[in-house]
Parts: sequence; structure tokens; C-alpha cells
Amino acid sequence: MSLPTISPLRGLVEVTRLLRAREDLPALLDAVARTIGESLGFRTVAVNLYRPEWDDFEVTTVYGNEEARSALLGHALPGEDWTILLGERFERRGAYVVLSGSVDWDSLGPSYVPEGGRSCHPAAWDPEDALFVPMRDHRGSLLGIVSVDEPISGQRPSDDELDILVSIADHAALAVEAARESAESARHQRALEELLTLSSRITGEPSNTEILRQVCSGIRDALDFRNVCVALVDPQTGAVVPQATAGWRLEELRQQVQVTVAELEPLLDDPFLREGCYLLTNGEARSRITSGVDVYPSQLNGRGPWAWNRHWLIVPVAGGDGTLLGIIWVDNPQDRLLPSPDRLQALRIFANAAAAALVSGRQLSELRFLAHHDPLTRLLNRRAFMTRLDGEVARAQRYGRPLGLVISDLDRFKQLNDRHGHAAGDEALVAFANVLAESLRKPDDAFRIGGDEFAVLLSEATEDDARSVVERVRAQLAERSAGGARWLGDITASFGYATCPEDATDPKTLFRLADEAQYEAKRSGSGLGFVARA
Repeated sequence: MSLPTISPLRGLVEVTRLLRAREDLPALLDAVARTIGESLGFRTVAVNLYRPEWDDFEVTTVYGNEEARSALLGHALPGEDWTILLGERFERRGAYVVLSGSVDWDSLGPSYVPEGGRSCHPAAWDPEDALFVPMRDHRGSLLGIVSVDEPISGQRPSDDELDILVSIADHAALAVEAARESAESARHQRALEELLTLSSRITGEPSNTEILRQVCSGIRDALDFRNVCVALVDPQTGAVVPQATAGWRLEELRQQVQVTVAELEPLLDDPFLREGCYLLTNGEARSRITSGVDVYPSQLNGRGPWAWNRHWLIVPVAGGDGTLLGIIWVDNPQDRLLPSPDRLQALRIFANAAAAALVSGRQLSELRFLAHHDPLTRLLNRRAFMTRLDGEVARAQRYGRPLGLVISDLDRFKQLNDRHGHAAGDEALVAFANVLAESLRKPDDAFRIGGDEFAVLLSEATEDDARSVVERVRAQLAERSAGGARWLGDITASFGYATCPEDATDPKTLFRLADEAQYEAKRSGSGLGFVARA
């Protein structure tokens, strides 16, 4: 194998290593850009990340000279402009090669055109040539775009070079998606912790006003809405009167014309129902409510399909018999994005706390459960897994008892989502989680650690024990598929196994080795991989 071929492959291995290192996203993208530049021979590499709150792509990372950094860093190009650049006529092996003269760069905002003359050779790189590679998540949505320029060879890239570049971009996309999922998970975890804290604070609290004030503060701090108001129905007048706020001044809201229950009801319509909350566009809301009602205008608006843009978000506060007691009104999300299902679910739970004035023992138990369990599959979550892994490794070291770690993820999960929809994907995750738990002596040894990735801890286990667990999982999957269980016939899983102390003596290395064994099993098609030993 020649050195020009080895270098790109080393670049791909390096990006894979960086992804597994789970570094912070800016540092990782800097390293990805540098690796592309050095291994594939490009003097300039830029990463354009998609900003859903603005529906554009911002240059967040530039590898290259200061002139390139100054021209590109921080600039954003609207999504519709990228639609032109990622047109079918430019597509080549998953990348997009825009040759000189194909587009009017001046009409597309700031760009960097390196100095240099044009060559007459048809394969020579022209200073106004451009090469873009999309980064997509598992649903196929654009997360960002890698732009490369100034090949050291002076030649336009070959098909092999494009294939390597597309593969590196695919790995970088995994990092971006994982970072965003981690941020959303952290916010969800923070919301659950705030709910637990709120529950303990308001237990026995004699003042409903203080309870509602704490609910408003909890929503603001945990869910990142700048403005929150709890308003209760006046049984005498039917007006919905503000009782507590965070971010707004209570007296100012009370001075405005109050909405009545009759005026509010058209907004609480099923087409707008999301996770127990009602989300409407400004136009939808205005068309259903009296025009004379003065509503606080949103300040933190964005643009595009995922952005918050003067939306109305209302959460009913209902009694045990379903009677409307009031509403929680939230506005101005700090990220300028429409709230995710998890965020709406947490908001709904805050509303439940406000409705009850105290969190019941059953609600408190559920909150504690969700602090350590995945809400979809009900398995223990990644946080619980890391805590258990640390403890089990320490125990294995102390008492000389082996500990096995199995890492698994579903094969072709993206194709399942694409073919049958995300509801089917969720159903498959739940079904697999149930099979995994039922295949173990102790169901609490199974964890969902993110996306379609699962883990199993096997105390005092051998490789034969791990094989037995995997075979039980496969047998149950096959049995359920034969019995007509939906979607299970469309999925299989790959497994990787490592043991402490034989393979590793610390949690981080043990996890990495099991994860690498799983990826090797997936790559080879064996379904189950073990750590290679000398």
C-alpha cells in the first residue's frame, strides 16, 4: 500500500479515535478539520454547523491560514443558499464538487478564494473550485457541512479521496449528534433534579402563592424559558388571573386585560396538543382569541422550521376531576428553539406539581425513578450506568472477582426509522430493552446508555456467560418476531464484550474496549466481538 493511500486511512482512524474520546465539540471539530487537512492534503478546511434557531450554517471551525480564518470564521450562510450548492448537478460520490463558474459566489455572501493562477490542465484545481461534504444525523437531517479547499497536490480530488472525505464527515456527524443529544439529556436531567428539589421544598408549604412562585422559578431555571407565569381561574369572574411569575413583573401582567376561560378554551384544542401542552403559532393563536387581549410579545425569536417565532405555549393546570384551575404560560426560550418532547414533558410535570400544590408520593417516586432511568425504555440510564460501572470495577479489583461488560447497539436502526417512522423506532427500542432485561438474572444489570446503544454488567461472568446472554437475547428476538411482534423482524443487534481485570483495570478502558469489540463485530458481521488478546 502506498503512502498516499495510508495517510487518508490514518486520518479516518484518527477521527474515529477522536469520536470515541468524547471530547468537547469545539475541540473535536478543530481536530477533525486539522486531520482532514493534514491527512488528505488540503490547506483550508472549514466546518459549517447548522443552527436550527436561525435556519443557517455558521462557520465555527477553520483549519488554514489567517486569511482564510478571517474571511470565514463566524460567518453564516442561509439554508436556501446551501440548497443551491448541494444541488444534484454537483453531487459526486456523496460529496459536492462545485467547479469554477458554476455559481455566482458574490451573490452567496462572504467566501474565501485563495490566490493562484488557473491551470490549463483539466484535472487541475481552480482557485474558484469548491468541495463540500454534508454531515447528517441518523435521520438524514443536515447537521453541518465540511468545506475543503486548496489541495496541496493542485489536483481535483479522485473518487478514492472523495470516499475517504465522505467517511470522515460521517464520523464527524456522529460527534455533533452525540454532543447535541448530550446537551439535551443534560437539560432534561437538570429539569428532573429541579423537580425533585421543588417537590421537597413545597412539601408542607402553607402558601399557594409561594408554591406557584417556586414552580415559576423552577421552570425558568431548569427548562431555560426566560419568562414564566402561573395564572389561576377566578371562579367569580372566569378571568385567568396571574398569580406568580419569573422574568415578568407580576403587577404589570395583572394590569393588562385578563383572558377569560371562554376565550382561552379555543386555544386548548387537540391539533395543538404536544405532550400535555398546547403549542400554537402566533397566527393560529390570534385567529382564535379576542383581538383586544394584550399578550406579551416574544423577544427571543429565530427563523426557520425549528425556531421559536412568537409562538404561544400554554400548559393547563387541572384539578383531579379535570376542571381547569388555571394555566402556565411560558415564553422566550433561551435557545430560540421550539421545545423538544422531553422539555414539554418536564413542563407538564411542573404543571402537575402546581395543580396539586404538593407532589404526591407516587409522583415523587416517578421523579426519582426518572432521575436514574430512561423514560422510553424504563431501563437504567447512562448516569446510573457510569456510577455502577465505577463501583463494580472497584469491587472486582478489591475481591478478585471478574466483571464482564457487554456493549450493544441495534443494526440498521436508521433504516428502520426511515422505512417505518420514528414511532416504529421507539417501539423497537422498547421491545429490545424488554428482551435484554428479560434475558438477565437481574434486570437492573441492563442499561440504555444513549440512542440505540445499550450496556449489560455481568458480575463474576466468563466469556461463555456473555455468549449465553447474547444467545438468549437473539432467541427471544426471533421468538417475538415469529410471534408477530412489530418491527422486531427488521432489526438485529451487535455485541462487544470485555472483562475486568483481564482486559482492563479501569472503567474508562473497559468501556472503550467493549465498545471497540462491538464495532468490530458490526463491521465483520459476526454479531459478537471479544477483545483481542496476545
